[in-house]
Amino acid sequence: MNAATALARLRKLGVPALRTSDAAAALGVSRVAASKTLARLAAAGLVRVVRHGVWWLDGELDPYRLPEHLTAPMPSYLSLQTALHLHGLIEQIPEVYYVASLARTQRLVTSAGTFSIHHLAPEVFGGFVETKAGVLLATPEKALFDLAYLSGGRSRAFTSLPELELPPRFRRADLGRWVARIPSARARTLTRTRLARWVPALPA
Repeated sequence: MNAATALARLRKLGVPALRTSDAAAALGVSRVAASKTLARLAAAGLVRVVRHGVWWLDGELDPYRLPEHLTAPMPSYLSLQTALHLHGLIEQIPEVYYVASLARTQRLVTSAGTFSIHHLAPEVFGGFVETKAGVLLATPEKALFDLAYLSGGRSRAFTSLPELELPPRFRRADLGRWVARIPSARARTLTRTRLARWVPALPA
């Protein structure tokens, strides 16, 4: 199979990025053969290397559309400071891309930037939308909830927050619904206490 035929077949999958194992399955070849084909395509500027074993197929590399492909098969979405910035709640541009996921907490360095992946329990995973550009993005409310929920971790990475500007249509009730999903009573109390520091008149 020549490179042009391989690329056409991969692009028919309709995904912006994939892993070498996915390419091997789509092309019906071994992982070694798929890796060599993708490397040839990358050398020709037709695909981009994201990191070892992950390739970008869809034109210019878009870091906002990458998270779910970095954590596959576990789902993920942009959240925390990245989502808060994109929604206009904070002005400061995060130095890394913050991601909430069912995958384990980890830090991934890619050709598109560094991604800080943070594990959420299944009970509180969700609260995101897919934008017209294909970005899986937490709602403003869920991004703030995720920040409060994770701020009790040992890393202390989310204990402080830049000046926060809540939009007029910020749905405080959504925060309460997410807090109610936390199985642990202690964790519910701590998360609500953290949220109350940022959101005046938080509903009970």
